[in-house]
Amino acid sequence: MDRESLRLTALAPPAPPPKTDLAGLYREHRVGLVRLAVLLVGDLETAEDVVQDVFARLQGRRRPPDLTLAYLRTCVLNGSRSVLRRRAVMLRRTQRVTDLADSAETAVLIGESRRQMLQALARLPRRQREALVLRYYLDLADSEIALVMGVGQSTVRSTTARALAKLLRELGEDA
Repeated sequence: MDRESLRLTALAPPAPPPKTDLAGLYREHRVGLVRLAVLLVGDLETAEDVVQDVFARLQGRRRPPDLTLAYLRTCVLNGSRSVLRRRAVMLRRTQRVTDLADSAETAVLIGESRRQMLQALARLPRRQREALVLRYYLDLADSEIALVMGVGQSTVRSTTARALAKLLRELGEDA
């Protein structure tokens, strides 16, 4: 390159940020995001709805230019929280709490120990369950978990430690 072309390159306006390919992000991350939502809300159909709602909302509005997986996880986490809040309101209104039995197919596919683990995980408080799922299922670092949950790293560590202790106590009683 000669001096003139270098000068023109330096004076040129910066290239606009790449347009976020929402369809590509959906294809690439849908399965992982659905798995995250399943662990938070407890069933596949609702989890798929949560993820689809996240992408539908992103389609219909202005997106951040640096749409990242962490942002998508935060959206799924918030969507799952909303679903759980709505469920809690419905349960309070109807005053009926019933144990949902697994289908025969699900019962066969899921081993007893896994079922016990998932039930114990479901009994944890929301924030503790989220911290464990993000740490051990998605294998995120404390800093990433803190970003997704909107808390400090020390809160992530203490919440995770308390959740593990409670989970081990519950599983010890069930075993």
